[in-house]
Amino acid sequence: MTNQVSAQNIDGNALSTQMRTDIATRVVALKSKGVTPGLAVILVGEDPASAVYVRNKIKACADTGVHSVFEKYDVALSEADLLTRIASLNTDPTIHGILVQMPLPKHINPHKVIEAISTAKDVDGYATLSAGELMTGQPGFRPCTPYGCMKLIETTGIDLRGKHAVVIGRSNTVGKPMAMLLLQANATVTVCHSGTADIGFHTRQADVVVAAVGKRNVLTADMVKPGAIVIDVGMNRNDDGKLCGDVDFAGVKEVASFITPVPGGVGPMTITMLLVNTLESAERTA
Repeated sequence: MTNQVSAQNIDGNALSTQMRTDIATRVVALKSKGVTPGLAVILVGEDPASAVYVRNKIKACADTGVHSVFEKYDVALSEADLLTRIASLNTDPTIHGILVQMPLPKHINPHKVIEAISTAKDVDGYATLSAGELMTGQPGFRPCTPYGCMKLIETTGIDLRGKHAVVIGRSNTVGKPMAMLLLQANATVTVCHSGTADIGFHTRQADVVVAAVGKRNVLTADMVKPGAIVIDVGMNRNDDGKLCGDVDFAGVKEVASFITPVPGGVGPMTITMLLVNTLESAERTA
């Protein structure tokens, strides 16, 4: 019996850099046809994590030549005013993608806001119509985080056909669309969540595990099949305040064959796929 070699890191930073170089080239080609891809980002309130995410999105646009409009509003902004602003961006020909940073203040209904964004500009892929397109296998915008996870899995060179994939988490933004994308790649998919009796029972049979619940150590070494691919979507802080994921990285690394680190795994890919969606929206216009 061979000794298990420590898992290979799936480097989200490296893949992201490579993809952004390709995006920048496509942006130049589009500009030569008179179309500059444009992304509008709206931030309401003072959430510090949201401010960091938005700053990273704006920087990514600048780095790849995508035109960005950043609108920051006071926490007291009314739902009606936000919807009016979205309606005007929907008809703005220089804007190909609209993103409203979540979470929103309590008095604004996030579902209403997401549904107000034109389907042609729903680059986050969260609206009901986008979810329906994904569900039925139609072309449309894929939610950025699961879309990025699929690109990371691709780099391993492992064909997902016939493989057993387990997704831990059933959110509309990651868990459910992740399961759909894995199904499209011909994997057999199990979705585990807070109501699952024994998550380890399922993950020990999995060739691929995607952990996306936002809770530390949801996946430990004893829950992983030797040689599995492990994708960690979680963003948490450990007792020392350091960024960590949902997976016990040190333990699982000794069992898996491929693993995404936190930070430097899924995170950079989420923003890269947002750029891809915005670019594709602009290409359709051109």
